[in-house]
Amino acid sequence: MPNPIRLALVLHNHQPVGNFEHVFEQTYQESYRAFLDVFERYDSLRITLHTSGSLMEWLDARHPEYVDRLAALVRQGRIEILGGAFYEPILAMLPSRDRLGQIRDYTAWLQRRLGADVRGMWIPERVWEQSYARDLVDASIEYTVLDDFHFKAAGLETAQLTSHYVTEDDGRVISVFPGSERLRYLVPFAPPEKTIEHLGRIAEQTPGAVVVFGDDGEKFGSWPGTFKYIYGEKWLERFFDALTANQQWIRATTLAEAFDNVAPAGKVYLPDCSYREMTEWALPVGRQIDFEHLSHEMKDNPDWPALREFVRGGYWRNFKVRYPESDEMYCRMMGISRRLAEIGSAVGRGEPAGTNPVAGARAELYRGQCNCAYWHGAFGGIYLPHLRNAVYEHLISADNLLDRACQRPDHWVEAQAEDFNFDGCREIELANDRLAAWIAPAAGGQIYELDVRQIRHNLLATLTRRPEAYHRKVAAGATQQGDDVASIHDRVVFKQEGLDQCLQYDHYPRKSLLDLFYDSDATLDSVASGQAVQIGDFVAGAYDARVRRNPDKIQVQLSREGRVGEHAVRVTKGLTLESGGSCLVIAYLLEGLPADRNLHFGVEFNFAGLPADVDGRYFSDADGKNLGHLGARLDLANVDGLGLADRWLGIDVHLKPSRPTDFWTFPVQTVSQSEGGFELVHQSVVVQPHWHVQPDAEGRWQVTLRMEIDTSHAENHHKDSVVVATT
Repeated sequence: MPNPIRLALVLHNHQPVGNFEHVFEQTYQESYRAFLDVFERYDSLRITLHTSGSLMEWLDARHPEYVDRLAALVRQGRIEILGGAFYEPILAMLPSRDRLGQIRDYTAWLQRRLGADVRGMWIPERVWEQSYARDLVDASIEYTVLDDFHFKAAGLETAQLTSHYVTEDDGRVISVFPGSERLRYLVPFAPPEKTIEHLGRIAEQTPGAVVVFGDDGEKFGSWPGTFKYIYGEKWLERFFDALTANQQWIRATTLAEAFDNVAPAGKVYLPDCSYREMTEWALPVGRQIDFEHLSHEMKDNPDWPALREFVRGGYWRNFKVRYPESDEMYCRMMGISRRLAEIGSAVGRGEPAGTNPVAGARAELYRGQCNCAYWHGAFGGIYLPHLRNAVYEHLISADNLLDRACQRPDHWVEAQAEDFNFDGCREIELANDRLAAWIAPAAGGQIYELDVRQIRHNLLATLTRRPEAYHRKVAAGATQQGDDVASIHDRVVFKQEGLDQCLQYDHYPRKSLLDLFYDSDATLDSVASGQAVQIGDFVAGAYDARVRRNPDKIQVQLSREGRVGEHAVRVTKGLTLESGGSCLVIAYLLEGLPADRNLHFGVEFNFAGLPADVDGRYFSDADGKNLGHLGARLDLANVDGLGLADRWLGIDVHLKPSRPTDFWTFPVQTVSQSEGGFELVHQSVVVQPHWHVQPDAEGRWQVTLRMEIDTSHAENHHKDSVVVATT
């Protein structure tokens, strides 16, 4: 019989803020409840469980009986509850005040509902930075778990990773357990006997070792193909049977028990790191491809396993560089966090969110910090519009509540200029009580965020199409055959046919108020396919900006002198917003136009969160006639305006030009990867009014566009709901 060891099974259950109700329910049935049904029968086994706050709140509302079962197992000492930051944010993107707030709030919730003695915590996505240590200790956390990959990046060898280590920052000391990467791939994708054999080898070499498995609970039933394998073919029962049969030398225990009874192996300082796959996903796409090529070329080299321990990829924070849309959410979140800190320091943290707008704003901010929409790997992440929309919904809600706390008047308008997105340039926020627009003069004078405050929706939560390393598989048309259960990291599955024909990349961000000059032969097809030739340098050029203020009206004026072919042309555009209004008035003046030719000028708008090919979501003409769903390609000539309606959101957007105008519309769709396979995802709808400009005698041309945003459908629905709820 091998020497005795401890095995700590640490499960991490999570569903992101904003995920679909049916996904929560299906995953509950296939994974969380199903796992507990089996585990409860094995009285001698102990596990450590982390459930994210976003999931726990849903469970407590929809399946309180499950939460009651967890509480009973906690009382019996069979489950240790691991705490964490309430809504599963990457701690690296939070200021210390929010790290502490999220951890303390969730600890209090778990103590109140489950009776849990919370001593350890889960690090979201195991993204570690050494400065966490002081915040975790200040939040009363004694230990956490990371991957053995972190420890190897610090120079430790596999044989040394058989207990927890202490680390510190600013004199605060915390313990860190190394989770086994080998176990992450054995469990549950190999027969249980393989895990027992692996543990036996560790026991022979290191008596008294602590071995930690820390990974997603969803792999036990809800990852593709696993439910039948785990429960139908009884993998989990066979695994628990094997642990029970070998319990004389394998003690299935908790992190708390191991922490209390096993001395630390020493001190270590861990580099900024995550699990191996995350460091690869965080690389720029070109370097990611280079790494994959290198790994493929080296796989048969006998030195590669040893060399690979010294190789790691990128740094999580650079997802905000790789995906500017992630950075936009981050910067917006940071602005609200700062505003909350300035306003809310006097509000007690234990006060219920519903009784004070500042407490409510804090809860909304924390929900908007949920990590999943801020990055991309094997799961859909930032490519999933409903997750990005949810982030903005909660951030806008927080902003609205802070306005309430400040007791702003019913109607107001303001403009502020500062470096909102931390890029060294000044942006402008133009806002009133109904709309808020963020404008980037240094980036084409574009509007990069447009919040409709009544419905808490950012119409510019768009996504630009860009290359991904996995697009090579899409282009090659590779697919996985058979029913073998594989890790998500190894699956190649196509959810739709013809995706290789849908790969397309954008030359500029899919935002709004983008100024485009085309060759005269540009068509809808050439523009939509990205083949149209642009002859101007305005779309990404820097504009000068000034703000003109009146008591109840503010205009942001942007101007740039650039080139259109061989001609010097000046473009001036103004955005005007009135107090209490829901209309952006956009005026264009073009000067220096050539007299001997007409220029083809277009302005691009993108609208996000308005899905295509869905009932109740459609284009309309100036008379209200339905022109087709919001994924339709329209080529309209000499019309008086164009409308977009979304009856689900309760919003109507109307673009009304001051002169007859041609309009192009087309969808922006990405080919992206999720746990289910490769799929086509609608990201936004492009609306481009365009004109063949005929200048006046002084070489000038002008047009005014009114963007009218009507949320009366949503507001009336809300009023009706309130009446029903109170009668």
